[in-house]
Amino acid sequence: MYPGTLTCYGTVPNIELVRQASQLAIPQGISAGARLTHSSYTGFIAIRFTKAVSRGFGQMLMRSLETNVRRCRHRTSGFSLIEMTMVVALTIVVAVISVISLVPLMSAQHVVNAYNTTLSAMRQARDNAVSQRTSYSVTFSNATVPNTITVAPTLTGFQGTQNSTTYTLPTDVLFLAQSVVGSTPPPDGFGSGANAIDFGYTANGGAGGAATFYFCPDGSAQDAEDGAGNCSGSLDNGVVYLSQSGNVLSSRAVDLWGGTGRVRGWRLYGKTGGGYQWLRQ
Repeated sequence: MYPGTLTCYGTVPNIELVRQASQLAIPQGISAGARLTHSSYTGFIAIRFTKAVSRGFGQMLMRSLETNVRRCRHRTSGFSLIEMTMVVALTIVVAVISVISLVPLMSAQHVVNAYNTTLSAMRQARDNAVSQRTSYSVTFSNATVPNTITVAPTLTGFQGTQNSTTYTLPTDVLFLAQSVVGSTPPPDGFGSGANAIDFGYTANGGAGGAATFYFCPDGSAQDAEDGAGNCSGSLDNGVVYLSQSGNVLSSRAVDLWGGTGRVRGWRLYGKTGGGYQWLRQ
């Protein structure tokens, strides 16, 4: 029963109690109205009402206990070993798929990084030569892995902002001439594509294949310098190729026009119907 009310969970005394009470042995001579206040009647009503209330409270208490038990079981149930194993297995599968799908993207990004590094190194060398009024050498090396590009001033004891810097390519990208490049017209027509590092094409008959050239204070590129910060050779043209071994379409090229020191980037694409071609980037 809720406090302050007469609501009860269970059997509530009603008129049936009155009918049962009327059958009680109440002394004769008592009026009908007085019968309702007789001790036999009131005692009977009190006993039945108490039983009804007790029965309803007991039912309510049992329901409360059952609810609490269910809640406790829910809180302490947790995950089974099978459920945990399934979650771990799914996590491993998703991780493996993610790694497999990311490998080609990472590999392609390495080629882009190597290409950008080559372009940046050559352009930075030219800018330094012009701004600091001294010649800078640019040397490419693919003798060891990782391949490198070394930019340095030719004047001994030079104290400029960039004394000597070596740029490193990703280990899976090399200065490399793919076999198919030889049958494809090279960028700007420099050489034949047979050499991975192919500078040294000059107007006086330079045959190419050189790994070093020099940016001059006037911005041009030549094949020699005098050791005093000045160029002393012929205008130098050439190209360098870089790619991943066994991946033809990863090939990039950077070429040099000696007369102005212009540096330009290229990428190898497949042609419809077969073959390949270099396109400017």
